[in-house]
Amino acid sequence: MREFLQVFTFIVDHLILIYSVAITGSYLILGVVSGFYLTRYMRGTRADDYSRIINSPLAPEVSVIAPCYNEAKSIVANIRALLNLHYNNYDVIVVNDGSTDGSLQQAIEAYELKQVSYYVNERLETRPIRAIYRSTNKAYHNLTVVDKVNGGKSDALNAGLNLSNKSYVVCMDVDSIIEHDALLKLAQPFLKQGKKKLIAVGGVVHVANSCKIEKGRLIKRRVPRGFLARVQVIEYARAFLIGRISWSHMNGLLIISGAIGMFDREALVGCGGYLTKTVGEDMELVVRMRRYLYEKGIKHQVIYLPDPLLWTEVPSGRKTLGRQRNRWTRGTMDSLFMHTRLFFNPKYGSLGMLGYPYWFFFEWLAPIVEVLGFIYFLTMALIGAINWPLFLTILLFIYLFALSFSFFSILYDELTFHPYQSLRENFRLFLVAMAEPFIYHPQVVYWSIRGNISYLRGYRKWGDMRRTGFYSGEDALA
Repeated sequence: MREFLQVFTFIVDHLILIYSVAITGSYLILGVVSGFYLTRYMRGTRADDYSRIINSPLAPEVSVIAPCYNEAKSIVANIRALLNLHYNNYDVIVVNDGSTDGSLQQAIEAYELKQVSYYVNERLETRPIRAIYRSTNKAYHNLTVVDKVNGGKSDALNAGLNLSNKSYVVCMDVDSIIEHDALLKLAQPFLKQGKKKLIAVGGVVHVANSCKIEKGRLIKRRVPRGFLARVQVIEYARAFLIGRISWSHMNGLLIISGAIGMFDREALVGCGGYLTKTVGEDMELVVRMRRYLYEKGIKHQVIYLPDPLLWTEVPSGRKTLGRQRNRWTRGTMDSLFMHTRLFFNPKYGSLGMLGYPYWFFFEWLAPIVEVLGFIYFLTMALIGAINWPLFLTILLFIYLFALSFSFFSILYDELTFHPYQSLRENFRLFLVAMAEPFIYHPQVVYWSIRGNISYLRGYRKWGDMRRTGFYSGEDALA
């Protein structure tokens, strides 16, 4: 028995060591790649003149598609922000997805909307459209509001895609605050694309909780007051400025944030549009688009910009945040399991050989491995088989590595955008980063495990995501 236990612990210890080295090594590579890319990007964009895009007849034609469901608190201000973007050749399509709180009526009154007859090219199947509205006021000539039967965010986006006749579409959340120059920055890579077809461009999303917002505009940036919202500032910085930026540079990107992204409309519609049977529609769409183009033999790329394009509210309560992370886990599993053909398949280039395996082993499996490792540790501790000096050394290394990873993400954010006006606010983020591994991370692991269980039980619903809104004067939920 003792010999078996020794062999067993030897094997498990080495498997844990190999996995730990692999995951920390991959994070280190992502951080280095991102650092080089951000440095090059900042040097290259300082001389860019975005006003040339506004005045250029070659500027891409863009439709901004914004689904809306029960957004009566902010719908008028949010539409105003979309109509005031710094771009010349674009229209706004707001899709009212069966709201029951008077959102549509508020938009009709504020923007002098009148029902019109409008041709819809129904290439994508959606729930029935009740009516289409255009404004009688010439100041809002580029606004279209669609009223349809509720079908969910993906269905609403597909309805907007059917209505659009532009070459490119921006799909975004109507309840977020978009930067005034977001379309200029999203459009520029499409003007610069070379031999590879550019199919999608995304950008950094910042946390808007506790920020001062008036009439759809961000007036003053602040670090969120609550711990949960504040720690998500760091989480978002890691995900966007290190994770997605580096994967973009290696052409292995699997996701464009559902909050905002610009897409080649023909490529998006050609692959079937948004899938309505998943709660992770943003990730699944990009994976399917890329798979579709690889199988057609079309060289392509997906780009992530380090520029902040959107400010969004994040959950500030545990229940809402837990439901969101449960949904993210289920969406990840959907995307991975629907496209298992990509797994280490050289036919799909960096996506199949690098991007997909990384998400499989280090995004989806990581919480499961962590829980199994914790159970193994408790078992070994109970039977007195733990090498405590070695264990504590490894634990300290992991903590310091995680801490440095968070510090670098905050530093990258400060160097690229300088989101907060005082060092005091950045210092608050550093303090939160020090507490995150002990307070926040265990909860994220728990929610991920719950997400796995929910998925295996067949739960496919979005989940209740209550909001207080930008205009309530309180920290809002998302």
